[in-house]
Amino acid sequence: MVNGEKERVSLLFMKALVSRGSVDAVSQQMASHPQYLESFLRTQHYILYMDGPLPLPYRHYIAIMAAARHHCNYLVYLHSAQFLRVGGDPLWLQGLEAAPARLRLLDHINKVLAHQPWLTACSHIQALLKAGEQCWSLAELVQAVVILAHCHSLCSFVFGCDTDSDFAPLAKSPNDTPPTFCPFDAANGNTNVPQSLASLDSGCDMVCLKERIQKSREEQERKDERFLQTQTLQQTDMEEEEETICFADPSRFVTDPDFCYQEFARRDEDHFQVLRVQDYSWEDHGFSLVNRLYSDIGHLLDVRFRSVATLPSVHSPDLKRAIWNYIHCVLGIRYDDYDYGEVNRLLARDLKLYIKAVACYPDATKTPVCPLSWTLLKASERIHVNLLIMEARLQAELLYALRAITQYMIA
Repeated sequence: MVNGEKERVSLLFMKALVSRGSVDAVSQQMASHPQYLESFLRTQHYILYMDGPLPLPYRHYIAIMAAARHHCNYLVYLHSAQFLRVGGDPLWLQGLEAAPARLRLLDHINKVLAHQPWLTACSHIQALLKAGEQCWSLAELVQAVVILAHCHSLCSFVFGCDTDSDFAPLAKSPNDTPPTFCPFDAANGNTNVPQSLASLDSGCDMVCLKERIQKSREEQERKDERFLQTQTLQQTDMEEEEETICFADPSRFVTDPDFCYQEFARRDEDHFQVLRVQDYSWEDHGFSLVNRLYSDIGHLLDVRFRSVATLPSVHSPDLKRAIWNYIHCVLGIRYDDYDYGEVNRLLARDLKLYIKAVACYPDATKTPVCPLSWTLLKASERIHVNLLIMEARLQAELLYALRAITQYMIA
């Protein structure tokens, strides 16, 4: 990184340390692309913490539900800890059945968006908006859908960059007792934090960061103290041992675990219609709808999509376009003005297999096999491909969900 980029990343990390008490591993990996990282963090902070119709505990619980569909330990642990930090009820972390009925109603649309987004229908929206006393408002539902899509796509990045493997073994220590730390408090002075989290990107001056956050130390200590007071959940069954909330088992938040990705191309085309971008696109339809129902989020998401497409890279624009369109293709979205022969010409078979695995079933192999063609690429270029996969998937899920909402509104 050049000095200007180092300074930019340092400032972003400082904000993360002050606001959350840690610089998470995902941010560290994205740091090689500071322009994108800034747009990502701004969007994530907005949907999880800024003004919106949903209370903060609901937002993190929805994130837990989304991450659990892909058995993403990393994100489930992260949002479990944040759920408690913002005052969430520890009992909800016993499992989905312990959550309020309104949250449980999101389970079906969460499942569909995560694995077969083309199934998202007007009826799903209607069921949520007309559920009697447990009904959702349109504004609440839009924010929930954005959080679900954001976290589903982030799971793809986590598995694509092999971040989740650092956390799966930590659920229990060798003697079957709860761990003594939460892996997301890398800045709380805990010397047992895994090295993968304790060290920042080599381009970031840790000494400088420590100096800058010194003034926020007292505030952070108060946050840590409040967190430690709520960190452990006493199970209702007193015979069970206490568990550290950070390490809630993702399977607790999953119903119908056999529901998974299916090959869209092999489906009955009379029943599953291709979503043609000429009929419903982000630019002409999705952006304006989501921005109207959830103020400013459309602009923030649009910056993310544009940022990842314009990042400096050794990858040609044609290659990046092929990656984006291929992901949309396997998720049932087609561009009438695109020659799909370009996908086979520009993407080697092993790269296509990798992209499809990370985009559609990221947790199936836990650690997707990297293409041989990547061996000569820098880490930042491999991360760039994973960013493209994440953003293309995010936009695809949003298109299906927003199209269903549009159909409901005009019905």
